[in-house]
Amino acid sequence: MSSDMRQVQPVSEQEIVNSLRGGDERVLKVVYKQHYQQIAHLVVNNGGSLEEAKDIYQETIIIFYEKTQDEDFVLNCRINTFLYSIAKRLWLKQLQLKNRFVNEFKMDGEAIEMDWTEVGNREDQYNAMHQALDSMGEPCSTILKDFYINAASMEDITEKFGYTNSDNAKTQKYKCLKRLKKLFFSFYNNEAIQ
Repeated sequence: MSSDMRQVQPVSEQEIVNSLRGGDERVLKVVYKQHYQQIAHLVVNNGGSLEEAKDIYQETIIIFYEKTQDEDFVLNCRINTFLYSIAKRLWLKQLQLKNRFVNEFKMDGEAIEMDWTEVGNREDQYNAMHQALDSMGEPCSTILKDFYINAASMEDITEKFGYTNSDNAKTQKYKCLKRLKKLFFSFYNNEAIQ
């Protein structure tokens, strides 16, 4: 059979897995291109940006590729179904982290209560939050990222930063949140004006 004939023959999903297991990067590129739109659609339609969709998709492909390298791995569904389920799980986890961060930021103490009716677009909120976090400086930036994004406990933070006890670490986190509120609104109002 000529190579032209083989190219038009449909390739089974398991053959794709076998090619990836054999290190065929061309197949990986084809898989990457074939399924990107579906995953981007999932993320964007569920509150994500195109940039976040790309990040989720890249992480999805890495997980899929690593699975194919395991000799015991058997694909028991279509590749697009498998990728979709990985991406969905990753995106739900990302949304939980976002919401945990924003919700606690909204409600952590009286001094941090805000009138969120003033704040419109969630994407703008998220961008302003990231800008504020990145511009805070240490130790606040790392404390807040560790606690809200990396889900570190107050005990972990106490140890990492050398606080005498977790109450001191909580007090510092609270002060950092108050600073973050000011920075957040500064960045958010600038974005809203532009």
